[in-house]
This record gives sequence, structure tokens and C-alpha cells, in this order.
Amino acid sequence: MRKFGNFVFGAMLGGLVGGLLAILYAPASGEKTRKQIEDYFMHLQEEVTRAAEEKRVELETQLQKLRSGEDVTIEG
Repeated sequence: MRKFGNFVFGAMLGGLVGGLLAILYAPASGEKTRKQIEDYFMHLQEEVTRAAEEKRVELETQLQKLRSGEDVTIEG
């Protein structure tokens, strides 16, 4: 159990030191970095929403074809 405690302590200390070094050597200010992260996640959210909408339309089309008795080829 003592080895596990030492491991957890070392991991936490390493994370703290790594975080501090990342802040010290960051190429941009905190405000600019936060804006870049926000923009990235907004773009990611838009992409996921768009992909989900495209898949929904595709599945609805396949469902209509199945209900009408047409053959449907399901692609992976």
C-alpha cells in the first residue's frame, strides 16, 4: 500500500510541476489561449452537430425506404 501512496504522490507532484512549466513556457497569454481553446471546442461542437444531422437524415431516408418495401443497402 505504501508503494501505491508513493506512486500517487509522485503522479500528483509531476502533474503540478508539468502544469507550472506549461504555464511558464506557454507561447501565448492566458486570455489568448483560452480564446483558442474556446474556438476549437466551438468548431468541434459544430462539426459533431453537422455530422449528427447528416447521419439523422441518412437514417430517416433508409427508414422511409424500408417502410415502403424498397431494398436498402446499409454501408458501414
